[in-house]
Amino acid sequence: MSACVIAHLRDAAPHSEIAEYIERLPGTFEPYGGRYLLHMTRHEVTEGSRPGAVVMIGFPGIREARAWWGSPAYREIAPLRSRHIDGDIILVEGVPDGYDPAAAVEAMRETLSGGWPSAVGAG
Repeated sequence: MSACVIAHLRDAAPHSEIAEYIERLPGTFEPYGGRYLLHMTRHEVTEGSRPGAVVMIGFPGIREARAWWGSPAYREIAPLRSRHIDGDIILVEGVPDGYDPAAAVEAMRETLSGGWPSAVGAG
């Protein structure tokens, strides 16, 4: 099952350390099977507020994504970014091949029918 690292980066200003980070970054994730899915591309917010940039790196699985995140190579360059750009970084496990959202809906309905009184607010 695939996984992604998603970075929502805000208040990025040009800096020589950011340039170095971008140059060195692929060398840290490629050994773990990582590849850019999104990088320095425009995005359109259709609902809510999401200023800044979005970067997404795909990995074969969550184990590889975690290994990359904790790797000495990445930990060495991470401050080049974090000193100059605020952001949120999340690791997300993908869905398995053949994923059917109907099973998730069924589980949700079972939870709702068993966890809530039939007449909410009665009495």
